[in-house]
Amino acid sequence: MTGTPVRLDLSSPSRGPRGKPPKHFVDLTPEQRIEAVTELGEKPFRAKQLATHYFTHLTNDPALMTDLPKATRDKLVEGLFPQLLTAHRTQTADKGTTVKTLWHLFDGAKVESVLMRYANRTTLCVSSQAGCGLACSFCATGQLGLTRNLSTAEIVEQVRAAARSLADGEVPGGPTRLSNVVFMGMGEPLANYKSVMETVRRLVAPAPDGLGMSARNVTVSTVGMVPAMDRLAKEGIPVTLALSLHAPDDELRSELVPVNTRWSVDEALDSAHRYFEVTGRRVSIEYALIRDINDHAWRADLLGEKLNARGRGWVHCNPIPLNPTPGSKWTASDPRVEQEFVARLRAHGIPTTIRDTRGSEIDGACGQLAAEEDE
Repeated sequence: MTGTPVRLDLSSPSRGPRGKPPKHFVDLTPEQRIEAVTELGEKPFRAKQLATHYFTHLTNDPALMTDLPKATRDKLVEGLFPQLLTAHRTQTADKGTTVKTLWHLFDGAKVESVLMRYANRTTLCVSSQAGCGLACSFCATGQLGLTRNLSTAEIVEQVRAAARSLADGEVPGGPTRLSNVVFMGMGEPLANYKSVMETVRRLVAPAPDGLGMSARNVTVSTVGMVPAMDRLAKEGIPVTLALSLHAPDDELRSELVPVNTRWSVDEALDSAHRYFEVTGRRVSIEYALIRDINDHAWRADLLGEKLNARGRGWVHCNPIPLNPTPGSKWTASDPRVEQEFVARLRAHGIPTTIRDTRGSEIDGACGQLAAEEDE
């Protein structure tokens, strides 16, 4: 392989070229919500009522807020709940249990989220950026470039909409609750650190200040932004950290994941291990298996050796058959090669599970999100 220099956008701007989203109720802390309500001429307790409607009843529709006087609810919703996302298109797969939604943001930027219902859990894959500036060569999102970061409310709104859809029984299987959120949609979550962490706080805060989810059911992924990984370890919120590695050697990883030229394989793994030491949470290693590129048996051995060199029991490996993207020259590994790769990792004592590729037929699987419109 021959590498082409790629310019990485690691600036994490607080506002993108399209402008900053309007302030939303979700962007505010509980204390700020009280201030905002009183500034609109209402009693402080209205803030708790609004939070209950949003986070417990999963609604921002004033018509459903019947415990508030109509004039009051209309004024509060108009002032505190601007429409940030509009569902432009939904696609389904897996007999309706995988739902991909294309969202148009307030300024015309586009992102996608994917809701997946399993027998024992429901998982939403959310986007944290419109596009991505890290240019991973096998990822459709990475080829888009970065439009802008999403605000806290823009991310949480993806979660609320999915949770409401499940509660209303819109996904086959009957009404249920959203159990898991993974930051594995469009964007590099740790390049939008502030909004992502504020979102996590809204997810895990007890009702009515948040959705009351378990931090253990929230996964934050990264391609290896080491300073942000170390910062995440100190937050005191034990989310699952997923490191998208894709190669155990710097020569190949720098071509597949250009951010590796800033933080090497060993630096990323050291940081991931520090996360485990601080939080006690086992780290997931994500590894897209690409035919004849990174799926060699010797690379599985090297990965196993590097993981074990940092201790035992701290990591779980998730090989993922590469999901096809339009125009890509690469494809998934041969199943026999995939089996050998997994067997090698397990022989090193590394717990290893092949990741599900649900939604691939609707371009909703890992690495496929490109927010494309209908033709």
